[in-house]
Amino acid sequence: MKAKVYVTLKKSVLDPQGKAVEHALSIMGFQEVKSARVGKFIELDLAGTDKAQAEQKIKTMCEKLLANTVIEDFKYELN
Repeated sequence: MKAKVYVTLKKSVLDPQGKAVEHALSIMGFQEVKSARVGKFIELDLAGTDKAQAEQKIKTMCEKLLANTVIEDFKYELN
């Protein structure tokens, strides 16, 4: 089973890297970009086929290691 995990800063947290990307795109002529936020994308290949168990394990992985839940949100997809 494959898992795709998306980790992003919470909306209330300043994103200096996103601001830098936004500024660079503007300088390059992409004025249509009004804002940018940068996050992480993690792909995991999981053993087993029990979707409920996999969801619980992914949630635990995110809470313990993959995301800093104080300042980051996460979501995941299982395939």
